Amino acid sequence: MKLEILKEIIKKKEKKTEFAIITNLSSGESEIFEEDKPLSKNFEKYIDQIKNFYKSKKNGVLDNTDIFVETYIRPIKVIIVGAVHIAQYLVDFAKSLNFEISIIDPRGYFASEQRFPNIKIINKWPNEAFKEIETNTNTALIALTHDPKIDDPALQHALKKNFYYIGALGSKKTHENRCQRLRDAGFSDDKIKSIHGPIGIKLGGKSAPEIALSIVSQLVSETYKK
Repeated sequence: MKLEILKEIIKKKEKKTEFAIITNLSSGESEIFEEDKPLSKNFEKYIDQIKNFYKSKKNGVLDNTDIFVETYIRPIKVIIVGAVHIAQYLVDFAKSLNFEISIIDPRGYFASEQRFPNIKIINKWPNEAFKEIETNTNTALIALTHDPKIDDPALQHALKKNFYYIGALGSKKTHENRCQRLRDAGFSDDKIKSIHGPIGIKLGGKSAPEIALSIVSQLVSETYKK
């Protein structure tokens, strides 16, 4: 692989850009693939297969070719709103799955370095906190506080920015009330339906680690649907 390509790969990884490395295993020739840029003549005839691999987040050799595709996907950002007890277990699960985690909670006595070591913590209200986090469609939001003053602004931001996963803790009644507040704020029912509420896969557990497991299971499931 040429030095200039290696340097470009390093730059893209630092910027957390999504791309793929296309390599001809016979010739050793390599090239960087990005969705909005054309490929050279040596690779352009494989473009449809390359795009399918890329969109599926797969690595491997294209069928009946010597072309190897290695995808580099932007890390999934998981924003947890509410540094509650469940969040501690949720962070442990999410870290083991290499998610990029941030915690938003204006209540410093909950969201502290002592309770969440080596995690990005923003002790501000959501509207201010989101100014410090770069978000995109590879971002997930998990709202845990039960407090509309904290959860609702975060949910509204996630809906506006089309986060791929949005979940909120609470009973069915709590979620019904939450949905009505979002309607009152101008969100359509179609938008509101994208919120997983009550959050998590039904595993039957009620303890904090069991609830955290149900949430991260749902998160992983939705991640692979992207």
